[in-house]
Amino acid sequence: MERTLVLLKPDAVERFLCGEILGRFERKGLRIAQMRMLNITPELAKIHYADHVGKSFYPNLEVYITSSPVVAVVLEGEEVIAVVRRMVGATNGIEAEPGTIRGDLSMSNRTNLVHASDSPESAKREINIFFPK
Repeated sequence: MERTLVLLKPDAVERFLCGEILGRFERKGLRIAQMRMLNITPELAKIHYADHVGKSFYPNLEVYITSSPVVAVVLEGEEVIAVVRRMVGATNGIEAEPGTIRGDLSMSNRTNLVHASDSPESAKREINIFFPK
């Protein structure tokens, strides 16, 4: 059983889309193993987005991700990382395929509703950030 982290970002929370998004994952057959709502601090943002700190887009990313609460979710299932990435769709909502979360619900590259771990290593690191033991 594989695990991954999904963050329902501020725009998903503000637009009341958490139930819609989580329902898609559950209908697919994925299991919610852990879930919590939190406010991401600038310090936590720097840890989570460590690979992006120092890049030109990072300051705006930090402002966005700390602007209001997020919902952090650990999902479990067979090949859950690949399944979730396909369900989420391309980063830019305008380019994302219809039927994906971003393709159906987002019109932006920056406010794109969800974050999903991209590898087993990232999933483990990110789960430990948002759900420390």
